[in-house]
Amino acid sequence: MKTFISRGEPQVWLTAAALTTTLLMGLTLIVVVMINGLGAFWPSRLVELELQGGQKVLGELLRREPLPDHSGMRQQFKVGNRDLYGMDFRWVDEKQVIGRQWPQQAITVERSEYGHFFGFLKQVVVPQPEQVFDAGDSPWQQLASARKAVAALQDKLDEVMSQINSVNYALEKEQDRLLRFDYQGVSGEDPQRLAVKAEIESLKAEFAQLVRQQRQQQGQLTGYYAQFEDVNGRTKRIELDGIVRCYPSNELSLVGRCGIYASKLWELLSGEPRESNTEGGLFPAIFGTVLLVFVMSLFSFPLGVIAAVYLREYAGDGLMVRLVRIAVNNLAGIPSIVYGIFGLGFFVYGIGSGIDQLFFPERLPTPTFGTGGLLWASLTLALLTVPVVIVTTEEALGAIPGGIREGSLALGSTRFQTLTRILLPMASPGIMTGLILSMARAAGEVAPLMITGVVKLAPALPLDGQFPFFHLERKFMHLGFHIYDIGFQSPNVEAARPMVFVTTLLLVLIVLLMSGVAIRLRNRMKKKYTFGTF
Repeated sequence: MKTFISRGEPQVWLTAAALTTTLLMGLTLIVVVMINGLGAFWPSRLVELELQGGQKVLGELLRREPLPDHSGMRQQFKVGNRDLYGMDFRWVDEKQVIGRQWPQQAITVERSEYGHFFGFLKQVVVPQPEQVFDAGDSPWQQLASARKAVAALQDKLDEVMSQINSVNYALEKEQDRLLRFDYQGVSGEDPQRLAVKAEIESLKAEFAQLVRQQRQQQGQLTGYYAQFEDVNGRTKRIELDGIVRCYPSNELSLVGRCGIYASKLWELLSGEPRESNTEGGLFPAIFGTVLLVFVMSLFSFPLGVIAAVYLREYAGDGLMVRLVRIAVNNLAGIPSIVYGIFGLGFFVYGIGSGIDQLFFPERLPTPTFGTGGLLWASLTLALLTVPVVIVTTEEALGAIPGGIREGSLALGSTRFQTLTRILLPMASPGIMTGLILSMARAAGEVAPLMITGVVKLAPALPLDGQFPFFHLERKFMHLGFHIYDIGFQSPNVEAARPMVFVTTLLLVLIVLLMSGVAIRLRNRMKKKYTFGTF
């Protein structure tokens, strides 16, 4: 037993147990998030309940639990039809149920507004039925044909909307030029000013023409609608252009359910949010999160490495250097909200306002860079994570034996050559560790972003096809803030719960993916530079 203890075996087993527990906790978290998040997208069957008193309920069964007074059991159903009932979910006491069935004609309709509708299709109305329907088509076939016609009209409307956006962007640019002429005091007879005004009038005329086309296209779409009926006989007219997806819930095969499930997941990854972010896709938030981490890394990684190299390789071991190291170590423990306040005061109100006064004075008092945006949020997170990069890089450089430096210098290499060709390659695995830790922390931070540029819904992405293509001044969406918004600010908590879990899952997967790529690069560097030749 003494030998067992003296060899350190208990510590080894305790370390293994701690590691196993940590891995199991992480795996359990991911499994729970996947079940509660991804499971909500599965197209469930619709059950119809007949209650005492003659009332009926149609919806998806979500869960079953005891009553608060433990006198029986109750079931929670997603009944949808928010515009008719004022709520999406309902608890039903099992003692009140006198009948249960699964009607084959029941249809699930996913709408762009008011959430799901559960009911029965009664009639499809289109402007010219003879051009859309075939003789003898069932109502369901008529609905499918009408939705194809609506999709073609919607494509034309989207094309017009794209042209409107392009013209509007060009109009804003010309108006900015006119404002600059006004700010510079250019006379109204100046040829350049007259040319800009003529271009503005031409763009306004084109814009008005496109708006008329848009209204015409929208007018054509309003003629396509369907009449539905809920389980209690109440009718509801639904415009076909407002239907995202519809399917007969109780007639679907396993392959059909898998197809709908796949389409929902694709919408989640590529679509835009709707219904106060409780439904739809998460692409703007995914894009904003990845872009934020990338831009942050461009600032924090070089700055942290350069600072660490100077402190370790060039600075002397004096009082000032020791104070700087103490300050760096303390910066790593400062609450993130403090960095957010600093970013707001220094970057947004300080540097941003200065940029506006120097380069965009004609737009004032409307700020361009003097408000929250991707650039200031990235710089704030760079300051937050740069201490991690400095500490890990210093430790990696300090772990290299001094004899390697002395041998390189003895062979005639300069200090810079020794640094770039020997020390940095050998320390690259440790430097990559700092990058991994900084990216993981930056991806999960929310408090600084709430002050420096993140928003609930961004009207445009920071990266698009409009010159200069990369718009650092724009606000953006973030998965972490998205979780906070729908989890704590949503008026419909039950509807937001699945999106909270799935957003959490996506954030964890993004962090794991970026960290996994960085870890693979680190392992390759470690294998190459630890035992290789220089």
